[in-house]
Amino acid sequence: MKITVVGAGAVGATCADNIARKELCEELVLLDIKEGVAEGKAMDMMQTMTLLGFDTRITGSTNDYSKTAGSDVAVITSGIPRKPGMTREELIGINAGIVKTVTQNLLQHSPNVIIIVISNPMDTMTYLALKSSGVAKNRIIGMGGILDSSRFKYYLSTAMGCSPNDLQGVVVGGHGDTTMIPLTRLATYQGTPVAQHMDAEALKKVAADTMVGGATLTGLLGTSAWYAPGAAGAALVEAIVRDEKKLFPCCVSLEGEYGQQDICLGVPVVIGKNGWEKIVDYKLNEEEQAAFNKSADAVRNMNAVLATLGV
Repeated sequence: MKITVVGAGAVGATCADNIARKELCEELVLLDIKEGVAEGKAMDMMQTMTLLGFDTRITGSTNDYSKTAGSDVAVITSGIPRKPGMTREELIGINAGIVKTVTQNLLQHSPNVIIIVISNPMDTMTYLALKSSGVAKNRIIGMGGILDSSRFKYYLSTAMGCSPNDLQGVVVGGHGDTTMIPLTRLATYQGTPVAQHMDAEALKKVAADTMVGGATLTGLLGTSAWYAPGAAGAALVEAIVRDEKKLFPCCVSLEGEYGQQDICLGVPVVIGKNGWEKIVDYKLNEEEQAAFNKSADAVRNMNAVLATLGV
């Protein structure tokens, strides 16, 4: 098993570190455009092997895609991170060209690779990767919903004073401050609705905090978060390489599901060795479906920018 992570910045390096520690592959390639960065971080990680007890072989490379040949899974994290005050829409012009080029280079050397997109704005970058690659839709997956759902459970656990591991909570829709939809109605605490354990106002605040979870961290850190995004990417890789059939909310191509066409958007999907294998219908109520449709409209508007950029 061979895995490539493109982009050796904070998110990519964290994702690679998690993959290596979990020994999800025999060979891990970390690639970056900046001279020496991927090589240095790969060497640094390799020097933790005897301390952490893993045997994954990690190779760093400066923009040499031949080193990625034969990859089974590739994670794209490359692109500039979101700065304070910057919207995901503003990232499109910069990151679109990067993601398209990376996707094409990966496929040139690994025609059967499954591609995970983390680069922002993630829904639009996932759509771009799909449209520019021409590969089967199940092989292109946007990670965002996994991260947003993890943040949702964090805010729920903080409000309830319980372990986040005892909670189930899913975020669907776009991976953006105004487009994601925390499904509070379906969130549970050890099988019981969380609505039984907190009042409506507290639950509404949890949803609002979740939606600005990324922006909150950007404001605190001065750049995008990396620990949780990196871990979320690695969790998705693990579900693929271990064929876990795990149900994750991911950004995937919709062709009529949830009432949408020609768009990549976050919905619950079963993840296994073939990529995403099945979309699960959560039977949204009228209010949730309206929010989902609104989210789709916003993402579609971002996707329209791609045409104006000629990518």
